[in-house]
Amino acid sequence: MKHDPLTVFTSWQGPMGAMTLAATPRGLSGVWFDGQRHGADTRHWRRDPDHPVLRQAIEQLAAYFAGQRQRFELPLDLRMGTPFQQQVWHALLGIAPGATTSYGSLSASIGKPAAVRALGAAVGRNPLSIVVPCHRVLGTDGSLTGYAGGLERKTALLSLEGAAPPRA
Repeated sequence: MKHDPLTVFTSWQGPMGAMTLAATPRGLSGVWFDGQRHGADTRHWRRDPDHPVLRQAIEQLAAYFAGQRQRFELPLDLRMGTPFQQQVWHALLGIAPGATTSYGSLSASIGKPAAVRALGAAVGRNPLSIVVPCHRVLGTDGSLTGYAGGLERKTALLSLEGAAPPRA
């Protein structure tokens, strides 16, 4: 993934573990659990805990984890993905809190029903955990499937949102 050279970042200790958040001049560009697959390489970014978008994101994430917020109202910058990844990430934004969908249904919803594997790869590379709700995507049979932040976190996020428990 290509990142804007003006990307800034900060760290935050959330209830599910340490997180790294990133922003560009266009908006929030990353929310990762530390140690997750496809996480951020912050070596070339400037640390800026006072960046307004990062502060706003932390406030909204804290409210989400406290059960006081279900939707995020933040400017997002998804330009680091390919056009297909961006299409998938925008489709994820349409999954309502407490709802889930399958990879197959999501693939059909973007007009690419045969691209389930590619869609799954794009979901797995979502740079905005929680904010772009990839945790709401389940297997076709309703089973719990991969999550870059770990299946325990995925289960906890779905539970926090009141989603029906996934099949084992």
